[in-house]
Order: sequence, then C-alpha cells, then structure tokens
Amino acid sequence: MPFAPLSKSAAALAIGLAFGAAAHAQKTDLTVYTALETDQLKAYQEAFNKVHPDIAIKWVRDSTGVVTAKLLAEKANPQADVIWGVAASSLALFDKNGMLEPYAPLNLDAIMSQYRAKKSPPAWWGMNVFGATVCFNTVEAKKRNIPVPTSWHDLLKPEFKGQVVMPNPASSGTGYFDVAAWLQMWGDDNGKGGGWKYMDALHQNIAQYTHSGSKPCNMASAGEFVAGISFEYRGYTNKAKGAPIELVFPKEGLGWDLEGFAIYKGTKKLDAARKLADWASSKDAMLLYGKNFAVTAQPGVAPKLAHIPADYESRLIKMDFDQSATSRERVLAEWTKRYDAKSEAKK
Repeated sequence: MPFAPLSKSAAALAIGLAFGAAAHAQKTDLTVYTALETDQLKAYQEAFNKVHPDIAIKWVRDSTGVVTAKLLAEKANPQADVIWGVAASSLALFDKNGMLEPYAPLNLDAIMSQYRAKKSPPAWWGMNVFGATVCFNTVEAKKRNIPVPTSWHDLLKPEFKGQVVMPNPASSGTGYFDVAAWLQMWGDDNGKGGGWKYMDALHQNIAQYTHSGSKPCNMASAGEFVAGISFEYRGYTNKAKGAPIELVFPKEGLGWDLEGFAIYKGTKKLDAARKLADWASSKDAMLLYGKNFAVTAQPGVAPKLAHIPADYESRLIKMDFDQSATSRERVLAEWTKRYDAKSEAKK
C-alpha cells in the first residue's frame, strides 16, 4: 500500500523537528568543575545561557578540597574543560603543575591586579573574595554567659571549650585559608611557629572539624554550637533568613581566598571555554557575584551587604597564594596528624 503524502502542517512539523535535532546536536557540553555553593549554580548558569544558549554546562560539584584532590588525581587523564568557582590557592597549585590554559578574557583589564595571576596572559583570575567570619549564636551564648568574641584569640578562652566548630582544611577551601592565614600572620616554621601554637590551643576548644565551609555557620545558626568559623556569604545569608547569629570579623585580620576561573589545559572545547571565560569575567557576571559577596574582582560593582562592615576589604590580610599552594601538601599533612581525630566522619 503506498504511503499517503504528508500534509503541509505535518511536513512543517517534521522540518521543525529536524532543525531542532540539528540545533541540539550542535550544542556544546562543557564539563565545569566547581566548589560554588549549590544555591548559586542555577543563577550563574541561567544568566550565561541567555547569552550562549548553545553551550550546556555540566557541573561537577564538591567542596574545594575534594575538587582539588580530584583534579590532581585526574592530571594524567583530565575530565574537566573549565574550573569555575574554585579557590585561587588551588588554581595556583594547578598552574604550578602545568594543568591550566592561559587566557586573557575580554574583561581582564577591569579585574584588579591583586585578584588575578601575575603572568600575561593569566592562567587564572578571580571572581569574588570569600573571607573569614565567625557565626556567633547570641541566644546560646547568653544561656552559657559567653561574651561576643572580637578576636581569634578570644576563641581560646575556657568558656568556648566544646563550643567552636570549623572546617577541615583538607576538605574545605574556607578551612584552608583560615589555616594559611594563621600561619602567615603568626608563623609556620615547619610546624613549630606561632600559627601552629594558636591551632594547638584552639583545638582544645573545637567540638568538630566539618568537611564544608558552610556547615559551621549552619550549626551555629541552628544552636548546635555557639561559634562556627565560616565565611561571609554563609553568615550573611543565614542571618538574612533570621538565624540568631552575630557576624564576627576578628580584629587581628581575616584570612580569605578568591573564587576563581581557569580553563583546563588540553580541553577539546577551547572555543566554548573561552566564551564562558569572557562572560564569567563580565560586569553582568560580577553583578551576580556581588549579590552574594562583599568584594568582587571588578571594583565598584558589589553593593553594600547587610551586616558586612563597610571596611571589610581593608580587614583582609595580605595572602600569598603562591606560598599557600607550595606549602599545601606539607601543611595539610601536619594539620591532619595533629587535629584530624576531631573531624566529622566522611560520608
């Protein structure tokens, strides 16, 4: 029996489906490794896809330490095309290992020099600063008659015993910049310096080391502990949701890191990766970062965030990311040997 000819509408539908299939076939999938907070991924991806609907982002997300270890383990057989939203201290380490593809995005000149790699073109550049904050539960503190701390050393007082939680630096970028900052402020000396003496004393008051930079603030916000060493994004968002916390910015100075961007060397999707880099360094992207963080890599973009001091940027200590990268393996081995017994169990 001969086939009946297609109606005009059916023929149009068939042509439309064919074009749709062809368009879908032309879509580029970019594998993006990230440590961005899960509540940020959707907004960033949707904004990028409004400009480049032909590029699909396939996220591989975990905490900074896990992403860093995964990328180092995959060095001989890379899986990533792009690294977006991973600590600059980790990106500096990848650069030392020859894992990054230098690229100057269209908006590089607008990014402050202190927030990008020094080589030209840079192997990585920053999006926004994330810095140390202590989330302090005022309700629980009142029950225990614990005064609001103003310094890192206040957390060493006897009344804080068993009431402090902080991130494990081997798992969390927040935890690592805390440790790196204390060592850079007070001395490392291969395990004998003042930074280690501070951490020895702090360890006596620590209830638990978590595998997430957000979790200590979440625990303090829920009243599980009085003080959670975390970072300003999580403190700001938890307080905005009504958590009974005060955000403390210790007076000795704040450790910090950058969330940064880099293209993975050897990606077979270099053109799409560069398009993502161009957008991720744009003012439109920086405006999105500024909704979550007090300091963006482009100056004058981030609005003033509630409960974050106006002089926040001046409280950040001078961090040496190359030093953080070079000493990372040794520092983490020493930290693990001394303190890991109080780490939460890994899933």
